[in-house]
Amino acid sequence: MNTNYKVSYAFVQLPDTAIADYTDTVIAALTGNAGFPNLPLSLAVLGTQKLDYLAKLAATAQGGTLATAAKNDAWNVLVTSLRQTAAYVQSVASQDLTLLLSSGFQAASTNRAQSPLDAPVVLGIENSTSTQFIVRAQPVANAKSYEAQVKNGGGWLPAGVFTQARRMEIDNLTPGSIYTVHVRAIGGSTGSSDWSTPQTCMAT
Repeated sequence: MNTNYKVSYAFVQLPDTAIADYTDTVIAALTGNAGFPNLPLSLAVLGTQKLDYLAKLAATAQGGTLATAAKNDAWNVLVTSLRQTAAYVQSVASQDLTLLLSSGFQAASTNRAQSPLDAPVVLGIENSTSTQFIVRAQPVANAKSYEAQVKNGGGWLPAGVFTQARRMEIDNLTPGSIYTVHVRAIGGSTGSSDWSTPQTCMAT
Protein backbone atom coordinates (compact mmCIF):
# COMPACT_ATOMS: atom_id res chain seq x y z
CA MET A 1 0.00 0.00 0.00
CA ASN A 2 1.31 3.42 -0.96
CA THR A 3 2.00 5.92 1.81
CA ASN A 4 0.38 9.32 1.48
CA TYR A 5 2.86 11.92 2.70
CA LYS A 6 1.87 15.34 3.90
CA VAL A 7 3.84 18.56 4.06
CA SER A 8 4.56 19.78 7.58
CA TYR A 9 3.14 23.20 8.34
CA ALA A 10 5.29 23.58 11.45
CA PHE A 11 7.02 26.53 9.74
CA VAL A 12 4.15 28.75 10.93
CA GLN A 13 5.59 28.40 14.46
CA LEU A 14 9.10 29.52 13.55
CA PRO A 15 10.68 32.57 15.22
CA ASP A 16 10.57 35.89 13.35
CA THR A 17 13.82 35.68 11.40
CA ALA A 18 13.70 31.89 10.95
CA ILE A 19 10.61 32.09 8.73
CA ALA A 20 12.64 34.22 6.29
CA ASP A 21 15.45 31.63 6.29
CA TYR A 22 12.87 28.90 5.67
CA THR A 23 11.49 30.88 2.73
CA ASP A 24 15.01 31.16 1.27
CA THR A 25 15.40 27.38 1.56
CA VAL A 26 12.11 26.77 -0.27
CA ILE A 27 12.96 29.27 -3.01
CA ALA A 28 16.39 27.71 -3.56
CA ALA A 29 14.96 24.18 -3.64
CA LEU A 30 12.15 25.02 -6.07
CA THR A 31 14.28 27.10 -8.44
CA GLY A 32 14.67 24.99 -11.56
CA ASN A 33 12.95 22.01 -9.90
CA ALA A 34 11.25 20.20 -12.79
CA GLY A 35 9.12 18.21 -10.39
CA PHE A 36 6.97 21.25 -9.65
CA PRO A 37 6.28 23.02 -12.96
CA ASN A 38 3.05 24.83 -12.04
CA LEU A 39 3.69 26.72 -8.81
CA PRO A 40 0.68 28.67 -7.53
CA LEU A 41 2.76 31.85 -7.41
CA SER A 42 6.15 32.77 -8.78
CA LEU A 43 9.28 32.41 -6.68
CA ALA A 44 10.05 36.06 -7.45
CA VAL A 45 6.81 37.07 -5.72
CA LEU A 46 7.65 34.85 -2.75
CA GLY A 47 11.08 36.50 -2.52
CA THR A 48 9.55 39.97 -2.66
CA GLN A 49 7.12 39.08 0.12
CA LYS A 50 10.02 37.82 2.24
CA LEU A 51 11.97 41.05 1.75
CA ASP A 52 8.90 43.12 2.62
CA TYR A 53 8.43 41.07 5.78
CA LEU A 54 12.07 41.54 6.81
CA ALA A 55 11.79 45.29 6.25
CA LYS A 56 8.65 45.47 8.37
CA LEU A 57 10.29 43.30 11.02
CA ALA A 58 13.32 45.61 11.17
CA ALA A 59 11.01 48.60 11.60
CA THR A 60 9.60 47.11 14.80
CA ALA A 61 12.97 47.71 16.50
CA GLN A 62 11.86 51.33 17.00
CA GLY A 63 8.69 50.15 18.73
CA GLY A 64 5.11 51.21 18.13
CA THR A 65 1.83 49.45 17.51
CA LEU A 66 1.65 50.53 13.87
CA ALA A 67 5.02 48.97 13.07
CA THR A 68 4.01 45.75 14.81
CA ALA A 69 0.73 45.64 12.92
CA ALA A 70 2.53 46.17 9.61
CA LYS A 71 4.97 43.39 10.46
CA ASN A 72 2.11 41.04 11.35
CA ASP A 73 0.33 41.84 8.09
CA ALA A 74 3.50 41.11 6.10
CA TRP A 75 3.96 37.85 8.04
CA ASN A 76 0.41 36.79 7.17
CA VAL A 77 1.01 37.49 3.48
CA LEU A 78 4.25 35.51 3.45
CA VAL A 79 2.88 32.55 5.41
CA THR A 80 -0.26 32.41 3.26
CA SER A 81 1.96 32.13 0.17
CA LEU A 82 4.06 29.43 1.82
CA ARG A 83 0.89 27.52 2.71
CA GLN A 84 -0.35 27.75 -0.89
CA THR A 85 2.98 26.52 -2.20
CA ALA A 86 3.08 23.72 0.38
CA ALA A 87 -0.41 22.58 -0.60
CA TYR A 88 0.66 22.42 -4.25
CA VAL A 89 3.81 20.47 -3.37
CA GLN A 90 1.73 17.99 -1.38
CA SER A 91 -0.75 17.57 -4.26
CA VAL A 92 2.10 16.69 -6.62
CA ALA A 93 4.32 14.62 -4.33
CA SER A 94 1.98 13.01 -1.81
CA GLN A 95 3.28 9.53 -2.70
CA ASP A 96 6.89 10.47 -3.46
CA LEU A 97 8.79 11.46 -0.32
CA THR A 98 12.03 12.20 -2.18
CA LEU A 99 10.24 14.60 -4.51
CA LEU A 100 8.41 16.22 -1.60
CA LEU A 101 11.66 16.84 0.29
CA SER A 102 13.29 18.22 -2.87
CA SER A 103 10.88 21.17 -2.60
CA GLY A 104 12.57 22.48 0.57
CA PHE A 105 9.49 21.73 2.66
CA GLN A 106 9.56 19.12 5.40
CA ALA A 107 7.30 16.08 5.58
CA ALA A 108 4.93 15.66 8.49
CA SER A 109 5.82 12.64 10.56
CA THR A 110 3.80 9.50 9.81
CA ASN A 111 4.64 8.16 13.26
CA ARG A 112 2.33 9.49 15.96
CA ALA A 113 4.34 7.98 18.80
CA GLN A 114 7.09 10.31 19.96
CA SER A 115 10.49 8.92 20.87
CA PRO A 116 13.82 10.51 21.85
CA LEU A 117 15.71 12.06 18.94
CA ASP A 118 19.15 10.94 17.85
CA ALA A 119 21.97 13.44 18.32
CA PRO A 120 22.94 15.17 15.06
CA VAL A 121 26.27 14.44 13.38
CA VAL A 122 28.09 17.57 12.19
CA LEU A 123 29.33 16.89 8.67
CA GLY A 124 31.44 20.02 8.36
CA ILE A 125 31.97 23.69 9.15
CA GLU A 126 32.78 26.11 6.35
CA ASN A 127 33.82 29.74 6.27
CA SER A 128 31.13 31.34 4.11
CA THR A 129 31.90 35.04 4.32
CA SER A 130 34.03 36.95 6.77
CA THR A 131 32.72 36.45 10.32
CA GLN A 132 30.29 33.68 9.27
CA PHE A 133 30.28 29.88 9.50
CA ILE A 134 28.05 27.53 7.56
CA VAL A 135 27.50 24.43 9.71
CA ARG A 136 26.23 21.31 7.95
CA ALA A 137 24.80 18.38 9.90
CA GLN A 138 23.08 15.11 9.07
CA PRO A 139 19.28 15.60 9.35
CA VAL A 140 17.61 13.79 12.25
CA ALA A 141 14.35 11.94 11.64
CA ASN A 142 11.30 13.70 13.16
CA ALA A 143 13.30 16.75 14.28
CA LYS A 144 11.32 19.99 14.18
CA SER A 145 14.39 22.25 14.12
CA TYR A 146 18.04 22.44 15.11
CA GLU A 147 19.77 24.56 17.75
CA ALA A 148 23.43 25.59 17.56
CA GLN A 149 25.80 26.92 20.21
CA VAL A 150 29.36 28.27 19.98
CA LYS A 151 32.11 29.05 22.43
CA ASN A 152 35.45 30.79 22.21
CA GLY A 153 37.36 30.23 25.40
CA GLY A 154 34.33 30.72 27.65
CA GLY A 155 30.95 29.09 28.11
CA TRP A 156 28.54 28.02 25.42
CA LEU A 157 26.59 30.82 23.75
CA PRO A 158 23.39 30.54 21.67
CA ALA A 159 24.01 30.72 17.91
CA GLY A 160 20.48 30.31 16.55
CA VAL A 161 17.64 27.91 15.81
CA PHE A 162 17.41 26.58 12.26
CA THR A 163 14.93 24.62 10.17
CA GLN A 164 17.55 22.92 8.01
CA ALA A 165 20.34 20.71 9.33
CA ARG A 166 22.38 21.04 6.16
CA ARG A 167 22.75 24.84 6.31
CA MET A 168 23.04 26.63 9.65
CA GLU A 169 24.51 30.13 9.37
CA ILE A 170 26.39 31.37 12.44
CA ASP A 171 27.22 35.07 12.28
CA ASN A 172 29.11 37.78 14.18
CA LEU A 173 32.33 35.81 14.57
CA THR A 174 35.72 37.42 15.13
CA PRO A 175 38.21 36.76 12.30
CA GLY A 176 41.22 34.77 13.46
CA SER A 177 39.43 33.31 16.47
CA ILE A 178 38.92 29.58 16.89
CA TYR A 179 35.36 28.57 17.78
CA THR A 180 33.89 25.32 19.02
CA VAL A 181 30.44 24.44 17.70
CA HIS A 182 27.85 21.85 18.63
CA VAL A 183 24.21 21.36 17.63
CA ARG A 184 21.19 19.44 18.81
CA ALA A 185 17.84 18.46 17.31
CA ILE A 186 14.62 19.90 18.73
CA GLY A 187 11.51 17.76 19.22
CA GLY A 188 10.82 14.19 20.23
CA SER A 189 9.60 12.90 23.55
CA THR A 190 12.32 14.66 25.54
CA GLY A 191 12.10 18.03 23.79
CA SER A 192 15.59 17.83 22.34
CA SER A 193 18.38 15.40 21.52
CA ASP A 194 21.81 15.22 23.09
CA TRP A 195 24.35 17.70 21.76
CA SER A 196 26.53 16.60 18.87
CA THR A 197 30.24 15.96 19.27
CA PRO A 198 31.86 19.45 19.34
CA GLN A 199 33.91 20.55 16.35
CA THR A 200 36.27 23.50 15.98
CA CYS A 201 36.99 25.93 13.17
CA MET A 202 38.83 29.23 12.78
CA ALA A 203 36.78 32.21 11.58
CA THR A 204 38.27 34.12 8.65
